[in-house]
Amino acid sequence: MGDRIIKILKSRNKALSMEELDHELQNKTVEETQELERTIEELCSEYIVHKTNKERYMLFEKGPLKKGYLHVNRRGYGFVDLEDEEDIYIPSSNLNGALHNDLVVAEVTGRREKGKLEGRILKILERKLETIVGEFYLENGVGYIIPDEEKLKMTIQISKENIHGAVDGHKVLVKILDLIEGTTYSGEVIKVLGHKNDPGVDILSIVYKYDIEDTFPDEVYEQLKTIPEEVLEEDRKGRTDLTNQVIFTIDGADTKDIDDAISIEKLENGNYKLGVHIADVSYYVREGTPLDEAAMARGTSVYLVDRVIPMIPHQLSNGICSLNEGVDRLAISCVMEIDEQAKIVDYDIFQSVIRSRKKMTYKDVNSILEQNIVPSGYEPFADDLRMMADLAKILRTAKNKRGYLDFDVDEAKILVDENCHPTDIVKRERGVGENLIEDFMIIANECVATHIFYMELPFIYRIHEYPKEEKIREFLSYIGTLGYHYKGNLKDMSPKTIQGLLEYLKDKKEFKILSSLLLRNMKKAVYRPENLGHYGLASKCYTHFTSPIRRYPDTTVHRLLRTYLFNHDMSPETIRHWQEKLVFVSDNSSAKERASINCEREVEDMKMAEYMEDHIGEEFEGMISGVTNFGLFIELDNLVEGLCRLADMKEFFHFDEATMSVVGEKTKKKYSLGDRVLIKVVAASKEEETIDFEILKSLEDEKAVKENEKTNQKS
Repeated sequence: MGDRIIKILKSRNKALSMEELDHELQNKTVEETQELERTIEELCSEYIVHKTNKERYMLFEKGPLKKGYLHVNRRGYGFVDLEDEEDIYIPSSNLNGALHNDLVVAEVTGRREKGKLEGRILKILERKLETIVGEFYLENGVGYIIPDEEKLKMTIQISKENIHGAVDGHKVLVKILDLIEGTTYSGEVIKVLGHKNDPGVDILSIVYKYDIEDTFPDEVYEQLKTIPEEVLEEDRKGRTDLTNQVIFTIDGADTKDIDDAISIEKLENGNYKLGVHIADVSYYVREGTPLDEAAMARGTSVYLVDRVIPMIPHQLSNGICSLNEGVDRLAISCVMEIDEQAKIVDYDIFQSVIRSRKKMTYKDVNSILEQNIVPSGYEPFADDLRMMADLAKILRTAKNKRGYLDFDVDEAKILVDENCHPTDIVKRERGVGENLIEDFMIIANECVATHIFYMELPFIYRIHEYPKEEKIREFLSYIGTLGYHYKGNLKDMSPKTIQGLLEYLKDKKEFKILSSLLLRNMKKAVYRPENLGHYGLASKCYTHFTSPIRRYPDTTVHRLLRTYLFNHDMSPETIRHWQEKLVFVSDNSSAKERASINCEREVEDMKMAEYMEDHIGEEFEGMISGVTNFGLFIELDNLVEGLCRLADMKEFFHFDEATMSVVGEKTKKKYSLGDRVLIKVVAASKEEETIDFEILKSLEDEKAVKENEKTNQKS
């Protein structure tokens, strides 16, 4: 009944009365009308249907009230995030007790400057906040928490019986119990993370803030005792033995959880035979077991500056499931015959046993492929690597031709000492080897996804939807203020259009900044049980198959391949089971991925600030990466970003939004987006994750002087 009501209301552009709904449903009995009334009441209580003052009904999303998640700024105000609609600004005075991340009902009250929606919170539908991390202190026999999250404008009181051993200065995880009054809550300490000054506790505090578990339940460790440390004879049955083939892995030098291995062969017809061999994690992590439940709850491994919080225990991720050098391992292999036009002309997906001949590193592989220097021990594999590079070039050319988007975003690598104190920050290198592995994994993912898609069976896809046209137009309007006018056809929002935009910006001084900004204007890639294609890869059909040690969707894909292809189980019961389960797996995996990304970013922000605490007073070169009415954001060459506040500058500067620049009132000195500047670090706070700079001079002026001198010398 509920689905039928929603379908009717979706097809109407007006609210319907109960009598009109009764007529539309073609109800003929009193019982059917009573069911309609009960169902409507339920839909209204769930905020799916809105009841107007005139007792007519419409879908909530079409009504005057809006439902969404509240995101609160550190300054106290917030925004209600609406899917596919404009966000609503909520002043701090209109939060009405709602907290960061609450699911709320908001009423639009008007528009503020620049036409942005403004509103107020009417109701809290779901309090997402169940636990918080903060610093404990005792005052007059009562415990209190200072929340790590500045966005949480709340007070937590801890009674004596709920302190559980916490002392002043401890970082603790607290369960929120009851509302006392206003924004004051009672709480209970459920875990002491350690003293705030203990090494590693800073990172652990952020980990628990994002509800990421760093330990496994006891039943998981009990199950581990039943899993062998090497491949048993009985495990080989029904598998293709590839242990005599030349197969190897390429990873970072410090990688211990190795998901993927590769092999290559040139066929007589000139085609390439590429093997992508992926650790068969699902063979050991069986559905419904404690290991599987724990992995599904985590959704992903989390990679932090000094540690990995694994999706499955290290005994598996670094042991029997890792494709370590010189030992037999179980795998699922996708072996593809690929022609010179990058077309897969034949393929096979099967269970295998492999033995990696060598654990290669990107650094050594790049030495061969970029400098033609073969490190010791790589001699037997150099020709295979060169052949792989040839194939990767073919694949990348084809990817680019179809519209693959390369945003070329730099990543920072933070080096720390034994006490987790940052000692250096460098850019992550990305060479031929890294691109080669990416290209091989992408084509294997496409091959597996396409195979199951055409079987029309329940599956989990990695999807990336088309961007909103208005978001791209806003971006074009923004770059227009910088003097850049892209003439692409926005009526065609295919990946080729955005690829053309990136190409247009490629030689601009602000490219790195603008490509990052454009990326933020795109939709986020997520997991779904429907194939909607992958916009960023310009791929019609895509999944995640190649990293089952660290991503639960990949483990699920392996489980589905085993069910459909190897066990040939496509019964109605199996189909029904996966149709229902994949909805949860997709949503949960997407949510856990977002949490892990946010956790990793916040740890990086904190460690960058801690690093800069050691460099206060020092000078660095950087680029202006953001221009606002309160200051200039400047990104250093090591990717550390800090703020130069206009209020702290030596003269008054006007913010010119039309040109995204600031101009000095007396000197007319101008600073614009993308300008190179010399800065001094004036302040940094690890706790607040902030870095403050002072601009010493513009390097653009020096650059112009040098160019003029060159011109004069030539003339």
